[in-house]
Amino acid sequence: MLRVTKLTDYATVVLTVLAARPGEVLSAADLAEQSGLEPPTVSKLLKPLAQAGLVEGLRGVHGGYRLARAAAEITLIEIVEAMEGPLAMTECSQHDGHCGIAHQCGVRTNWRLINDVVADALRGVTLAQMLQPPPHTDDSRRRPIAVRVATR
Repeated sequence: MLRVTKLTDYATVVLTVLAARPGEVLSAADLAEQSGLEPPTVSKLLKPLAQAGLVEGLRGVHGGYRLARAAAEITLIEIVEAMEGPLAMTECSQHDGHCGIAHQCGVRTNWRLINDVVADALRGVTLAQMLQPPPHTDDSRRRPIAVRVATR
């Protein structure tokens, strides 16, 4: 099963709490309460999010955290990469991957293509869009992603 980690999922939840209150400064305790997460978990999330430039921490009596940029300028790929590092579906999806069979592998190019499609999909969704309810659709009306897989 391919999935993001719980911490990445929780980071998105915390960021949506901040996105719903543009410009407001919220303490880690406030973020924990409003997101339904435990305070130690929220504190653990805030460090990599700040290092990635997604949130900024403010010191002082009225200190806390706020988004470093507008929610419409933060994409899901940035959140995933802040929490998990560069997106790589497989070892060979990384451009600097170290796979022992890369020189004879017949699927490397296609895995890189698939990795790029997933990355593009994540780049196409902003934090602001995550605040909006999804449009009502049934599974048969999902938007297809056009992919052409190279064949040998």
